[in-house]
This record gives sequence, structure tokens and C-alpha cells, in this order.
Amino acid sequence: MNRMFSVWRKELRSLFNSPVAYGAILFFLIFTAVWFLWMDQFLAQKVASLRNYFALFPLAFIVLVPAVTMRSWADERKMGSQELLLTLPVRTGHLVLAKFLAAWTLILTMILLTIPMTVMVTGLGQFEMGEILGEYIGSILLSGAATALGIFLSGLATNTISAFLMSLGSLLILTLSVTLGAALSLPDAVGNILRFFSLDARYANFQRGLIDTKDALYYVWFAVLFLYLNTKVLILRKWR
Repeated sequence: MNRMFSVWRKELRSLFNSPVAYGAILFFLIFTAVWFLWMDQFLAQKVASLRNYFALFPLAFIVLVPAVTMRSWADERKMGSQELLLTLPVRTGHLVLAKFLAAWTLILTMILLTIPMTVMVTGLGQFEMGEILGEYIGSILLSGAATALGIFLSGLATNTISAFLMSLGSLLILTLSVTLGAALSLPDAVGNILRFFSLDARYANFQRGLIDTKDALYYVWFAVLFLYLNTKVLILRKWR
């Protein structure tokens, strides 16, 4: 475990030594704040709710998670260091987990940096703190699931551009599938399938302050599944 956390610290330093990390953080904070306060005209609505603010998080993750995770394995393959990394005295699963935790730490940093904005806005009225807590928990779980998918797709890609595009397309589908299904008037059976796999549909309950264990477990299952698949792909390459 100590070796895994050593890899995690190395990956985290690498992320924060890159301008991508600071660009992603700034984009997330500015995009969500400006859209909520100006485009959505929160102050003019006079409604004590942050649902519209937290609704922007999944949309931002569609772009930001791929930007953060695209280099995880794709860069290793491009530089030819993946083989060397896999020969280290660290279990392959621990390497995958270390890269996941490093990328997720950066995403969690973005989420935590929204707390000053939340505190400032909640001082303007009587807000439901339980609802806000649910929204933060949902954001954390959703970001973990999206990050695991991004890490996995980076492991399949041959370069960072393809890793970014694959993750972007996948998250776009998983986030907007229900909306697209409704717009296309798909049959109810298809709509139910899309709703089951949709990352955004399960996030909606958290936005209402409802911490449903089924939704929480789905996000955990989703993340574990793609971390497991990532590990298996790397093991197959290692013995190829």
C-alpha cells in the first residue's frame, strides 16, 4: 500500500505541475459561477435553491474529466514508459488505483473550491442544508464514476487526443442519454434502459437532497467495474 501511495503522490505532483490542472480548476469555478449568477439570473429568481448551480457540474465534467484523465495511460504509452511502470514492484491494480486517486483528487479539489461560493449564496436566504449536502455527495460520487471511466479509456487509447475524445463522447452519451431519448421520442423500454445507465439521471435524486443507496451503489459499482477492466487490460498487455 505504501508503494501505491508513492505512485499516487507522484501522479498528483505530475498533474499539479501541468497547466491543465489549473486551467481545469479555473474553468470549472468560473463557468459554474458565471452561468448560475449571470446566465441563469439566480438573484432575480429569488428562490432559495442551488439545484441549478449543481446541475451544471455534470455538464462541466463532460469536458473536464477527459482533460484530467487523458494523459493517465496514453502518455505512458506514447513515451514508452508504461512497460517500465508495469515492471515496478507494485501490483497492477494498485497502479490503476493510484492513477485514479490522483485524477479524482484533482476533481475533488474543484468541487471543494465551490464551497466559498455556496457559503456566500446561502447567506442570502433560508436554504435547505440537507439538499446541499446531498448535492455535494452526488457530485463526489458522479465525479468518481466519470474519472474511473476516463482512466480506463486512457488505457485503451494510443494518444492523449484519442483518449480525450473517447472520454468526451462516452460521458456525453452517459450524461445526456435520457434527454436525447426524450427528444427522439424513443420507446419507453429504450428510455428505461437509458435511464438505468445514465449518470445524470441518478444524480437528479441527489439534487433533491435524496441520498438513495441504489444510486450511490450504482456510482460505486460503475467506478469499480472500469477500474477492474483497466487492470485486466494492463495485465493482458503485460503478458503479451
